[in-house]
Amino acid sequence: MITMNTFSSKTFLRFKFAGDPQIDPSGNRIAFTLSHSNEKKDGYDKSIYMYDGNLFQFTKGPSDSSPRWSPDGKEIAFISASKDEKGSNLMLIRSDGGESVKIAHFDDQITDLAWLNSNELILSVALKAKRKSKEGQDDVHEIEKIPFWSNGEGFTYDVKIQLYLVGKNGTKKCLTKESGDIFTFAPSPDGKNVAFVEALDLERDPLVSDLFVLKIGFGEPKKITNSDVSIGNICWSPNSKEMAVAISDLKHGSFTNERLWITNLNGNFTKICDVDLAKGNSINSDSRGGSPNKIFWRDSGIYFMMTDGPLSKIYKFFDGKVSEIIGEERSVSGFNVAPNGNIVFLSMNFTSLDEIYLYKNGKEKKISRLNDLRNFSISVPEHFDVISSDGKKIDAWIMKPTDFQKGKKYPTILEVHGGPRTAYGNAFFLEFQMLTSNGFAVLFSNPRGSDGYGEEFSYIHGAYGKRDYKDIMEVVDEAIKRFDFVDEKRLGITGGSYGGYMTNWVVTQTDRFKAAVSQRSISNWVSFFGTTDIGYFFGPDQLGGDPWSNPDGYAEMSPLTYVKNVKTPIMFIHSMEDYRCYMVEAFQFFTALRYLNKEAKLALFPSENHELSRSGKPYHRIKRLDLILDWFKKHLEI
Repeated sequence: MITMNTFSSKTFLRFKFAGDPQIDPSGNRIAFTLSHSNEKKDGYDKSIYMYDGNLFQFTKGPSDSSPRWSPDGKEIAFISASKDEKGSNLMLIRSDGGESVKIAHFDDQITDLAWLNSNELILSVALKAKRKSKEGQDDVHEIEKIPFWSNGEGFTYDVKIQLYLVGKNGTKKCLTKESGDIFTFAPSPDGKNVAFVEALDLERDPLVSDLFVLKIGFGEPKKITNSDVSIGNICWSPNSKEMAVAISDLKHGSFTNERLWITNLNGNFTKICDVDLAKGNSINSDSRGGSPNKIFWRDSGIYFMMTDGPLSKIYKFFDGKVSEIIGEERSVSGFNVAPNGNIVFLSMNFTSLDEIYLYKNGKEKKISRLNDLRNFSISVPEHFDVISSDGKKIDAWIMKPTDFQKGKKYPTILEVHGGPRTAYGNAFFLEFQMLTSNGFAVLFSNPRGSDGYGEEFSYIHGAYGKRDYKDIMEVVDEAIKRFDFVDEKRLGITGGSYGGYMTNWVVTQTDRFKAAVSQRSISNWVSFFGTTDIGYFFGPDQLGGDPWSNPDGYAEMSPLTYVKNVKTPIMFIHSMEDYRCYMVEAFQFFTALRYLNKEAKLALFPSENHELSRSGKPYHRIKRLDLILDWFKKHLEI
């Protein structure tokens, strides 16, 4: 008899997280990163793995990332954190094996790299200004602009991301001036140009970015756009004469979906994909490795990802048509396309973590089994539609406890995703599996504001806590009506970021939930505006106006305004270096609740940021899950 394992907070210590898949020019070999927790050092080890018919570890690690094949496929360049000095190293290794060698060192962080030709690479580097004083190191921050810090990076007021040309012999040359911040770049296949996307004024126009083309070795870059759009991903045509560009016209601010365009070097744009879906993967997971969101132009077409409801898929534009290439009921996390059209991609679903797949000659082959969950008791989400009171279809799911017994009622946890422009879908969530392994049912949905359903659906400008709140409550009502195992007297709610905001909001509007866990939340839009890395533009973009031009709107949509209504016991989980939703958001709500003699708890995680649940230190990730589980067990009487 086989004994089935159950999920706990420590299960993720067994997980391996694949990321950044790269296929060689022949379309047959694959390099990717693989990371896993190192419990002894309370951190993570990451190295590069190779598939050439067999799967094996290729570099030693423990901090290797961003593998990039040379044009001839004979070498792989990658980034490695420096062990004995600050900064990062550009490394090179032959693709048939051997020892890696350091090409160049930067005191600052290399953020990405790409081959320009067989002897030179383009790197983006986050350059930090060197501060000096007569007394030595100056630890006083003298700040004269916003944003002054960034989640996961700390103070960034003195940081600029710029491009470098680096030779295999170690020569380094900065190609761009420190005028703006470069988001992404792409060298042309002929090695003569590099295109890049730059925000010229993050202080005044943070949503606006421009496309530039720099001719290597010849003067200033040429600006292709008119500082009135937001540029996403870019790639060159195989003949180096045109580019494919993902562009948002910002018609609905950050709610606007990108469309795909083709442009020549003179800025003559032609729209090729007007599909009203997000370009990239917006599906949530707490168990995923990182992969860049890219587009690729090959002779066989232009390849890109889109989020379609609860799924993320790979599409191709060719001969005037957009067609689905990689679909099915899953979430594609990242991909890369060889010149011959072969595709490597990462894919997960509700019951499995990311694995590596090779798409070749119209067929796909799974080439890895990094995480074998066949001996685990897994709860499979059941999908159901909810028709909202205004006639919209809302995707929703419910998960039964793994020890489910017919006729028994179970405490049920409502999970609310972040964003709000992300989505739940066919992706693995350890948190959900842990809850179901401990006797809870889990309910989740994609209410108004979610990505994957078009701009109109996601557009909740100035209406936070209104239509989205109604959708969520109607999902709860439908679940109680449809599933007799849901115990409506033992309901809990939790969520992070926007989900944390909605948790705060919900407990001020209703007392039907008997326990709540608010994570990395917003409680006061005014303090959020002035303390976070995105607040000064995200607040106006989402709510309309600023705190002094729209004080009533900011107050109306702040859960703190209604704190006296709270009857639900609530725990706040917040990271102390979360600059996306700063910890003052938890402080204010917690203090107000305790002042009003209401039950509340505050858990603060030092040296963690907004990504605690996805990439925090192993001990902290375990502790967070244990806190959530213990709080719900205590208050929902399990």
